[in-house]
Amino acid sequence: MKVVLLERLEGRGALGDVINVKDGFARNYLLPRNKALRANAANLKQFEAERANIEARNAKARAEASKSGDKLDGASYILIRQAGESGQLYGSVAGRDVADAVNAEGGAVDRSMIVLDKPIKTLGVHAVKIKLHAEVTVTVNINIARSADEAERQARGENVITSQFDEDQAAAAEAAKDMLEGGAGSLVGDRGLEE
Repeated sequence: MKVVLLERLEGRGALGDVINVKDGFARNYLLPRNKALRANAANLKQFEAERANIEARNAKARAEASKSGDKLDGASYILIRQAGESGQLYGSVAGRDVADAVNAEGGAVDRSMIVLDKPIKTLGVHAVKIKLHAEVTVTVNINIARSADEAERQARGENVITSQFDEDQAAAAEAAKDMLEGGAGSLVGDRGLEE
């Protein structure tokens, strides 16, 4: 189906371009969201008559998105989640969770604006893109941790999973050293003290 775009569409074309798209994409996405019009003679004539208004409306929306994007760009948000010893989350963090975290801190984003190729399933600091407008994209950092203390350590750049592994290894080595020195249930050492 041929359509005329009413806004820039990533990888497809700019405002005013007449492009050929699959029928389902046009019917289910472009037309209901007012991102395009069918490219027939009446719609093309109407588009040309209103082109200046459409471009002005698009420029205004881009400016507003850019203004709100300046506040969001580079911001960090903390999400506390349960996870296993290896850092794998019990569940995952999806676009809805990111949108809720941003909105809780005073942002105004919809979950459809969050760009995630796949859900986040590990602890750590993850960069997430938010598409505020077809031409305005910002990046925020999502700090996923098991506790506020862990989130603070991750924010400083510490890898809490390897740190925890190193601490566990040091504790196990200390326990083994204690056992070798006879501190844990040695009968000879206990009798020597009593006599």
